[in-house]
Amino acid sequence: MYKLGKYKKSDPMSVLVCENYSVLLVMSRFGIALGFGDKTIEEVCRDSGVDVDTFLAVINLLLDADEVEATDTPFSIESLVQYLHKSHDYFLNFRLPAIRRSLLNAIDCRQKDVSFAILCFFDEYVAEVQKHMLYEEQTVFPYVRALLAGKPVPKNYNIEVFSRQHDAVEAKLVELKNILIKYYPAAGSNELNAVLFDIFNCEKDLASHNSIEDRLFVPAIREIEKTRKAQ
Repeated sequence: MYKLGKYKKSDPMSVLVCENYSVLLVMSRFGIALGFGDKTIEEVCRDSGVDVDTFLAVINLLLDADEVEATDTPFSIESLVQYLHKSHDYFLNFRLPAIRRSLLNAIDCRQKDVSFAILCFFDEYVAEVQKHMLYEEQTVFPYVRALLAGKPVPKNYNIEVFSRQHDAVEAKLVELKNILIKYYPAAGSNELNAVLFDIFNCEKDLASHNSIEDRLFVPAIREIEKTRKAQ
C-alpha cells in the first residue's frame, strides 16, 4: 500500500522503501545502495553523497504528484540534472535492452510477419526514446549548466523550447502493446505476459521521468532565466 503525503528527512529510509517499493528505482539513479539499517533518509543521503532535498523533491512528487509542486521543496538543480542523466543511462543501457532480450525470447520467430512487426515497433520506440534523451544530453543539460555557471547562453534558446518539444514518446509503445494483447497468438503465456508486464511498468516509469522534468526541472529553470533576465 502506498503512503500518500510528504516524507521528511527524519523518516527511516527502510520505511520509505517498504511502503513504496518503486522508490528502489529512484535510489539506484541517485547511487544509493541498500544495507542502510535503520538510518534516516537524511543520514542515508549524506552517506551516499546525495543532496537530500533533491531526493525528497523527486520522491514526494512521484508518490503524491497531485499535491507537490516545484516551489514546495528546495532542491539542487545540478543534483537533479545528474539524476536525470543517470535515468537516461538506466533506460537506454539497461531497461530497454533487457526488455528487448525478453521480447525476443518470448515471441515465436516461426510466425515471421507478426514477430517482425513486434520487433520493428519496439525498435522504433527505442529510437524515439534515444532521440528524445540525446537531445536533452546534448542541448538541454549543457544549456542549464551554462545558466548555473553564469556563462553565455544562446539568445534564441530557452527552456520553453524544450518544454514545447517535450512530447511523451508513447504512441509506438501503445501500438506494440495492442499487437501483443490483441493479435499475437501465444501458445504459452508465461514468458509473453511477463515481458508485457515489463513493458507496462517501463511505460509508467518513463511517464514518471517525464513528470519530474515537467514539474520540477522546467519550472526551476524558468525561475533562473527570469532572474538572469532581470539582472
